Amino acid sequence: MKRAGVFALLFMLLVSGAAGCIRQPEAEVPAVRQAPPAAEEEIAGEEQAEPEVPEDTEEPETEEEEVLQEPEIPQKELPKVKGIYITGPMAGHEGMADREQLAADTELNAMVIDIKNDEGIVTYKMSQPMVEELGAGLAYIQDLPELMGRLKGQELYLIARIVAFKDPLLAEKRPELCIRKRDGSVFRDKNGLPWVNPYEEEVWEYLAALGKEAAGAGFDEIQFDYIRFPTEISDEEADYGPKAQGKSKTDIITEFTAYVYEQLSPLGVQVSADVFGTVIDNEDDGALVGQDYGAMARHLDYICPMVYPSHYRDGVYGIEHPDLMPYETVAAALKASGEALDGIPEGEHRAIVRPWLQDFTAVWISHHQSYGGSQIRQQIQAVYDSGCEEWMLWNAKCSYTPEGLLSED
Repeated sequence: MKRAGVFALLFMLLVSGAAGCIRQPEAEVPAVRQAPPAAEEEIAGEEQAEPEVPEDTEEPETEEEEVLQEPEIPQKELPKVKGIYITGPMAGHEGMADREQLAADTELNAMVIDIKNDEGIVTYKMSQPMVEELGAGLAYIQDLPELMGRLKGQELYLIARIVAFKDPLLAEKRPELCIRKRDGSVFRDKNGLPWVNPYEEEVWEYLAALGKEAAGAGFDEIQFDYIRFPTEISDEEADYGPKAQGKSKTDIITEFTAYVYEQLSPLGVQVSADVFGTVIDNEDDGALVGQDYGAMARHLDYICPMVYPSHYRDGVYGIEHPDLMPYETVAAALKASGEALDGIPEGEHRAIVRPWLQDFTAVWISHHQSYGGSQIRQQIQAVYDSGCEEWMLWNAKCSYTPEGLLSED
């Protein structure tokens, strides 16, 4: 717009006494990009397009028309994730080379790397106040920028796993933030570990701060695990404090999910959460741990149910021994998932389903089998047959089965 035109327009507005302000353009929000386990096994920014500058003409546009013009933001296509879990110690160990080679040789294109594990340990030296206060940072990964650059060079999609409310380190050092019993004593799980209280907002802020640090380090996605209450204490035994008055466990877990999504999505990273597979269609399990599958899916880019066949009781979905029927179990669980999410009205936000699959042998259950290539492939096929397109494999020791994966070709 020519300068004379601008002055003329402003003069006319002042003279006419027009009420209100010329609407400013809304702040550009980076495109939101579209991510483990339970029971005994619990064991980047978008490139901005430069706006086209219109040539100056004798017929200038009005001020409002010019202000409302916004450059188009190119959408980065996200991969259909086929990933594996990597612990912090493994990520910083020479054995990581074997996992990278596995990805190079097969269909794998993503890694889920521990940033804060279920001990409360942050796996690299992070300059974050609470991490430093707690002494939580250990240099399992001694050179994170080098690791990130190396993995990005292999075109791997990188997911930062942050364990949420199972944090014994934080709970021990900040006991005012932990779950207590009604007699005032600290709750401890079967392993003697305290958990932090999901009703405490200071815990939320800490977790969001870790997510922001991981996003700044270059991770494509932030994935929260143990985003739930412990299973070993009943509501009658627990004292969650005055903040729990009038709010159920599912209320607060859903609120936390919405909070971290709002905090992290504007940074251009995807946000995901792991949930028990059984909460998909079992309201009792959902109430126990505080996970409402449909409600959480409204505030995530990806929801990641742990549909390990070994973690389902005998007879579920009419399957006598689920661990012996991996295809049927995963297919039934994802069918239930689809039905549960169909309750979200069309047009409303709904997370993409990306399940965790089993690449371990559950020797602790009576009716189990050794999981090898066939069992892995059956689960993956069930994912595809259910209409889902993404999956992740879990093995607590990061030992994966090449025979279950397709070659790169």
